[in-house]
Amino acid sequence: MSNVNMMRALCGCALVLLLGMGNAAAEEIRVAVASNFAEAIKAIAGRFESKTHHRVTLVFGASGKHYAQIRNGAPFEAFFSADAETPALLEREGRTQPGSRFTYAIGRLVLWSPQAGLVDADGRVLKEGGFRYLAIANPKLAPYGKAAEQLLVKLGHWEGLQGRLVRGENIGQTFQFVKSGNAELGFVAYAQIRTPHNPVEGSFWEVPQSLYDPIEQQAVLLRNSEAARAFLAFMKGGEALEIMRGFGYGIP
Repeated sequence: MSNVNMMRALCGCALVLLLGMGNAAAEEIRVAVASNFAEAIKAIAGRFESKTHHRVTLVFGASGKHYAQIRNGAPFEAFFSADAETPALLEREGRTQPGSRFTYAIGRLVLWSPQAGLVDADGRVLKEGGFRYLAIANPKLAPYGKAAEQLLVKLGHWEGLQGRLVRGENIGQTFQFVKSGNAELGFVAYAQIRTPHNPVEGSFWEVPQSLYDPIEQQAVLLRNSEAARAFLAFMKGGEALEIMRGFGYGIP
């Protein structure tokens, strides 16, 4: 073999080794995410993937349902809940990486309808009627549903509206009930109706936070993976925080 051919062969071997090392370093992580945070975390994960060699698979659902899946051994590396209680419970049960729990966003509850003018700025529509069905997320599974129940109880409407309530398994399904017209209005996350730089369509009432317990949304690391640690660190950085603000979340 000539010296030139030998050099080419050596360079080829070196390139194969480098590519192999890069592929070995790349990780794919599975992240359980509360439905309200879907659009925001999709945008954040896209930025993260573009800056690293890691890949993020997002699985959306109710926080309560994710809790049950994690207890049953679901292969998630991280969990972004819609509340603080569920990650804290997993922590007490020893199912999380020590010291990893943190608040990533403060959620905001709104009463929304795609129909312009149906929902007034003070939520009087709940008392005055003018609708057939009101959608809420299941209060036993979804923190936004629990907040909606607290609000309706405080306003004295909970019992009177039982025959009109349509319950979604999670806040994502609840949003679809309203968007599709199966319910004329419903309690959803502000982030679901707000996209960065675009006005909200329809009509809505931003519920005063004094009428429900704060929706403190926490995340936790479940498995000690390099990619998962990097993703949680990225979530705390300025780029991710700016995306969350654009979707209407409060920043802790």
